[in-house]
Amino acid sequence: MTTTTAKSAPVRVALRPIIRPEIPRTPLARLRWAIADTWTITQRDLTHWVREPGRILAGLLYPCVMVLLFGYVFGSSMTVEGGGDYRQFLMPGMFAMTMMMGIGETMSAINNDASKGVTDRFRSMPMAPSAVVSGRSVADIMNSALDLGFLLLCAMIVGWRSNGSVTETAAAIGLLLLLRLAALWVGIYIGLVVRSPETVASLYGLLFPLTMVSNTFASPSAMPDWLGFIAEWNPLSSTVTATRELFGNPMGGGGGSWIVDNAALMAVVWPVLLIAVFFPLSVRQYRRLSR
Repeated sequence: MTTTTAKSAPVRVALRPIIRPEIPRTPLARLRWAIADTWTITQRDLTHWVREPGRILAGLLYPCVMVLLFGYVFGSSMTVEGGGDYRQFLMPGMFAMTMMMGIGETMSAINNDASKGVTDRFRSMPMAPSAVVSGRSVADIMNSALDLGFLLLCAMIVGWRSNGSVTETAAAIGLLLLLRLAALWVGIYIGLVVRSPETVASLYGLLFPLTMVSNTFASPSAMPDWLGFIAEWNPLSSTVTATRELFGNPMGGGGGSWIVDNAALMAVVWPVLLIAVFFPLSVRQYRRLSR
């Protein structure tokens, strides 16, 4: 570049060439590259989360309000099929429902980044294609673990107890987090596909009926046959049934069908299937974005 002024001779300025990082070519190097980029995005998402204390407070208080509402307002008039305290029956369902409802938060976060152009900036960088969606999943699962811990504490305050062993209790918590992991990949994909925040908000409202048609609040055997069948095959119901058994809480009757008798197996199979479907779809959709 050459510049001139009225009182000086031309000055030559050397411009530095733009050095772009080389994309790794070997499988091991690409894996390390993807892990490093994933952690970078995770830190970015966690930083945004920490800087919004109101969002943290709302996320922690909402499930606690749900516990108080259903446990005390409605729970006083509810009976458990087969006997047992309703709050002991309800809590595992509330834990699983909270994990599933996290789909809405993930959808909103992904869609918000896309609508503001943040996703386009990430796509223009020489980074692993899976890093943005994987980083969001890691940040969300860490956030969800905190939510679940707080919800467990609130449940114990209102009288809920786990009657299972330490190993069984840990396994139940693991199943709940596995459900959340599967749900967030569904949320990531929907957040990438849907174009407007308004549509995301309307889809969030559909989560309630989807989670209500399950065994969270009542046994499917007490429902009409067709609705009970849908409730039993709802992936959420398998996790609820498995965690009730592991926590040693009232089961609420039912049983007899294959899906109910194999709830522990399906509490693993359903989330794994959802991840196997929606993880590659999310990465593919991220690559194809044209906003």
